[in-house]
Amino acid sequence: MASGKAPSRQQVYTLVVQIGRKAGDGLPKTATGAGLVVFASGVDEAEAVRETVAVLKQAETAPLDVTGYGTLEERLAEGHEIGREERALMQRALDENAVIIAQMEPFYGTHPQEEAD
Repeated sequence: MASGKAPSRQQVYTLVVQIGRKAGDGLPKTATGAGLVVFASGVDEAEAVRETVAVLKQAETAPLDVTGYGTLEERLAEGHEIGREERALMQRALDENAVIIAQMEPFYGTHPQEEAD
């Protein structure tokens, strides 16, 4: 490349986000919130978290908590099995410098943090 740009240091991080209820959030009427599995690109996990929270707020959701599970390499080192579909979504997040919601699980009943008691 003649532009002299440094190669991208972007990596994809796996995040689990808990969201609460907010008007217009698109969750089922009786849900108390939801858990999301997200693949987000960033130069570090903190940037991936910031970008994810910003995107979720723009989508009229109420992010409450974000837990990071690391990069593909970190997850593989921990023994996680990562299938072809999940890898494809991770690659898409990297290629598009995007936040990809891979899975959403609505919560019903008590608030998710109350269920841990």
